[in-house]
Amino acid sequence: MQIPHFPEANHPLVKSLFHHSDHELLTLFQQNPDAGKYFTVIFCRYSPIVYTLIRHSARSPVQADYLFALTWRHIYYELGGLNLTDSESGKEALTMQNWLINMTAFCINEIKVPPTEAIHYSLQATSPPLWCYVQQALDQLPPVLRLIVLMAQTFHWSETRIAAYLQAEGEAIAPSEVANFLQEGYRMVEDKLPTDIRAIYFEEDLAPL
Repeated sequence: MQIPHFPEANHPLVKSLFHHSDHELLTLFQQNPDAGKYFTVIFCRYSPIVYTLIRHSARSPVQADYLFALTWRHIYYELGGLNLTDSESGKEALTMQNWLINMTAFCINEIKVPPTEAIHYSLQATSPPLWCYVQQALDQLPPVLRLIVLMAQTFHWSETRIAAYLQAEGEAIAPSEVANFLQEGYRMVEDKLPTDIRAIYFEEDLAPL
């Protein structure tokens, strides 16, 4: 079994945070919701363990990759309220590694992964941290724009087919207008991504502080 390599682990922004402990990274993640680098570092640190556990339980590599991404999305949302410290003793009650193993086991047992042919996710094209933040950005789009972007990117529908679907749903949008809506949707998604995520994954320069 080959564990995937994630290029973001070599990005200077990510490497600069490797010295932080798990507890420090968790605190920084929770205190800085507009930053994506802390979650990305946690992902880079623990993705080999999570992937190994999932790969042994999945039927196919495509299903393993998709479950891996879904597991990290679940982890992303759970991290916001995670407290590893025992309230009475003030000491660490659970290590990040043990908690992540528990979360991975939960996802393996509870998430129903669709058949390989129904999966449109590619681990090589979209790393789980980027996927999490893109999903979060998509959730903030107006419903019609979000639907158009998803139909184009997930199902690779043509502008004509997207327009026909929308017209059937009562939206008077011509095929010629779909391209404009798509560009607007992409622009809004990019605007709503954390600046450090854009720097890590799209090689954008961060503005000087």
